[in-house]
Amino acid sequence: MYLIRILSRNIRDAFLSVIHNLSLSLASISSTTITLLVVAISIILTYNVNNFSRLVEKDITIVTFLKNDVTDEQIILLSKEIDEMDYVDYYTFQSKMDISKEMMESSEIFKSIMEDWTKEDNPLQDTYLIKANSLRHVEEVAAKVKKLDGVAMVKYGEGTIKQLIVVFDTVRQVSIGIVVALVVVTAFLISNTIKIAIFSRKREIEIMRLVGASNINIRIPFMIEGLFLGILGSIIPIIATIYGYVALYDNFDGQLFSPFIKLVAPQPFMYVVSLILLAIGIVVGMFGSWNAVRRHLKI
Repeated sequence: MYLIRILSRNIRDAFLSVIHNLSLSLASISSTTITLLVVAISIILTYNVNNFSRLVEKDITIVTFLKNDVTDEQIILLSKEIDEMDYVDYYTFQSKMDISKEMMESSEIFKSIMEDWTKEDNPLQDTYLIKANSLRHVEEVAAKVKKLDGVAMVKYGEGTIKQLIVVFDTVRQVSIGIVVALVVVTAFLISNTIKIAIFSRKREIEIMRLVGASNINIRIPFMIEGLFLGILGSIIPIIATIYGYVALYDNFDGQLFSPFIKLVAPQPFMYVVSLILLAIGIVVGMFGSWNAVRRHLKI
């Protein structure tokens, strides 16, 4: 009960301190709000860029053309061998008759040409569409498939795979670096703003020290005050992030410029971003207060 009373008193004192020092509190809240808005935008951009990279990776398909004289028994064996390969996410088999049927459904011109084709006179090739579980394993899987008996040719965009790996790795590293840098800058700005606010109250801290208050008893109210400032400063960025991103997603129908550039669905993405912003505000607010008070504890 004693600890609860102490904690409730500290919470009350911290809340009253925010009210009594309203101008300095508003400065801290404003600094937190602005910097967290920038961090929110950076996180959203970074996550969507990485999501686009992952979608492109998943779209890379190893197209495997079989020889014209391949038998049904060889196809069964090929399916088994591909199924047992490492790094194969999934695969589908398309017979030449299935391919011609799809082509006929897509165009009347193809239909007029192909509708009389039989399995024997169909010049198309049976095909496997194979997906590797990672862009880095595409070349390895393609090389193994090419060696299988009955395979005539393998196509997967050979000239672009290595370039895509380099580009995607660079994009990820740069985007993560930008977010980390912004979080550090945010922590610095918010911490300094809180330090300025507490510096103006160093007389209050010195008096508390002189009357015998321990370091922890002096720090706790200021840390709780920093927690309040962090929460208050994160409210506007969280609201703006949720409603702004949902409006953007709905307005562009979940994509930007092209169906290939898909946005991340708002749920649960927005809740994760909101929690990150709230956590940054709270941690930086409490740490900034703790660090600022520490300087004034020695008199």
